[in-house]
Amino acid sequence: MARSGLATRLYRGEAGLRIVSRRKLWFAVAAGLMIAALLSIGIRGFHLGIEFEGGNAFQIPAGVASLEQVDTAVDDELGGDGRVVSTQRVGGAEGTYEVRTTDLSPEQATDVRERLADRYGIPTADISANRVSAAWGGQVTERALYALLIFLALVTAYLVLRFELRMAVAAVASLLFNLVATAGVYSLVGFEVTPSTIIGFLTILGFALYDVVVVFDKIQENTRGITASSTQTYGEAANLAVNQTLMRSINTSVVALLPVGGLLFIGAGLLGVGTLKDLGLVLFVGQGIAVYSSIFFATPLLSWLKDREQRIQTHTKRVLARRAGGGREAGSRRTPTGKAATAPRAAEPDEPTDVEPDRAAVASSTPKVGARPAGGKRSAGSRNRPGGGNRPSGTKRR
Repeated sequence: MARSGLATRLYRGEAGLRIVSRRKLWFAVAAGLMIAALLSIGIRGFHLGIEFEGGNAFQIPAGVASLEQVDTAVDDELGGDGRVVSTQRVGGAEGTYEVRTTDLSPEQATDVRERLADRYGIPTADISANRVSAAWGGQVTERALYALLIFLALVTAYLVLRFELRMAVAAVASLLFNLVATAGVYSLVGFEVTPSTIIGFLTILGFALYDVVVVFDKIQENTRGITASSTQTYGEAANLAVNQTLMRSINTSVVALLPVGGLLFIGAGLLGVGTLKDLGLVLFVGQGIAVYSSIFFATPLLSWLKDREQRIQTHTKRVLARRAGGGREAGSRRTPTGKAATAPRAAEPDEPTDVEPDRAAVASSTPKVGARPAGGKRSAGSRNRPGGGNRPSGTKRR
């Protein structure tokens, strides 16, 4: 029969990908991403919006010039009083350009607004100027941190009740890895951090948790009562669960990333809708890392934590010992595809491998039921005599 393609084997859960057994590689990749993210956050920092640092926002009609020209004009009019933080287009074809600057005094903001109106020959009333206080951004950040802590506490409690403590630890560690890696990418790219960014961070937590719970649910199903048998180690059962749910994770991620990619690359990139790029980037990067972390980080971490458990260590040693002895478990252990192979049963480690010679001799000499005794045919008299014995020699028959 022709070998099935990779896509078919993925759908059947028969790809046999070695993921858990290569956990050192995945841990090294995760550690590299974490170090790079922390270095970027520490060195480059974040490009905070005026909601967090405070500043002014000028709205200019989009028909007066291009986005780049407006950005240059505002920077020229500011002179040494401040600088342009970001420029983006808001609204559709008849929208406006929103230019955000550093914090200006009311007199400076009014002066910039009048000079821009004179420059483009439009009424001053067509250009609006707003001042945003950094206190509002601080309140948003504080409430977002409270929401994050409450979310993690509730998630941990749910996972402990639904699964177990080690699964909860692995899932929460996966969520934190997802947040730090996404924040590192955001810092490296230099996108502006806005309240929409904070909302995006909280949104990807739900997506990441969903993918981890799907994989862990299958792991729990595969490992239920695993210590009662000697066919698989815990790591092999977890690896099988990852293979069985891998296609679901791929399908879920593709369906989720397509609309988010549309927001980021089409809405923000081609159409120039700047209000979408901060939200689109955090969702796109966060969901992509969530798929990676649920497969290549959360499950290997769970397997590593379970291997620290005494009963799992004992079970793993028993499985490996029986395989080394060529026992039944060595032949009947499950492959990564979930199918069991067969092999003749050998003796247990504490079971004698040879039958004692005297027992073997007795077993071989014992006649079967109905068999004739050794020594030839019985006489007619002996056949009629009760007990079946021969007549003693020297006696006469009466």
